[in-house]
This record gives sequence, structure tokens and C-alpha cells, in this order.
Amino acid sequence: MIRLRTATLADLPLILHWDEQPHVRDVGGDPEWNDWNWDEELGREVAWREFLIAELNGRPIGFVQLIDCREEESHYWGNDCPEHSWAIDIWIGEGDELGKGHGRAMMHLAIDRCFARPLCEHILIDPMADNTRAQRFYESLGFKLLGPRRFGPDDCLVYQLTRAAWRHGDPNA
Repeated sequence: MIRLRTATLADLPLILHWDEQPHVRDVGGDPEWNDWNWDEELGREVAWREFLIAELNGRPIGFVQLIDCREEESHYWGNDCPEHSWAIDIWIGEGDELGKGHGRAMMHLAIDRCFARPLCEHILIDPMADNTRAQRFYESLGFKLLGPRRFGPDDCLVYQLTRAAWRHGDPNA
């Protein structure tokens, strides 16, 4: 069974290890621009973000970040994102855990966690434009393509899932 728990500074060595895995580096965009400053950020609690560790039967297997797109301080998503939108970043830590359904379970938990916020109406994700595997995965969960967008040096595709589509299980809602 997969569950999400808050990431802590004690998780820093594990997260740094996962950051170096080829399958994580390959989909993470330009590392110079996407520096997460883990040692500073893991110990900092803010209302607009959650860092979460996904555990399978108590064993850490992945990472999830949830952010309020309008409130997060870097304004990564800009001011033109839909109001009351949250964004999800997700990855599986070790390559041998890929393709086992863990990502789908993690996304279900993350989506439910976002929509548990009464004002959240949209969830955004931004896979790299060349990551067709991730795009198909998000589409299978009901995310709809909004279009291409450049984030710093990274070419991405922005997808959105609405509360209505998730609640009704209808990707076309």
C-alpha cells in the first residue's frame, strides 16, 4: 500500500540520491535552472507547498511536490495560470520501481490531496515536451493538454485536470 508523508531533512540523502538517477535527471529539465535547494527547502514550511515522500509498505519509493500556482514565491507558473490552481511534480526514486503502477497510485493520492482543498479547481503539470511517456500517463489520468510553454530553458507541455473531470471520472468534463 502506498501512502504519502511529509518529507523532512532526514530524507535529504535519499532525495539527493534520487536526483542523480538517470531516469530522474532525464525528465527534470535543465539542472542549472531547476535547482531545488533541498538542504534549505526541506526544513522550510510554507502554506503554498508540500514536499511528500511516497512509501510502499513503509519503504520510500518516490517524491511528490504540490504547490499553489499563484502563491508560490518564484512565480514559476506566472500570473496567467487559472486561479485556485495547484501543480504536481512527481517522480519514482529508483529505476527498478518504474512500470509497477506506483506512479499512478502516487498521482491518485496527490490529486485527491489537491482537490481536498475546497478552493482548488485545477491541477497543472508540465512534462518536458519530448517526454511522450509522461504525456500519455497524464492523459490516461484525465489531464487535458493546454499547450506548449517554455519554463526558463525547458520546453514543456502544460496539462490541466479540473475538479469536475476528476470527480466524475470523465476526462472530457
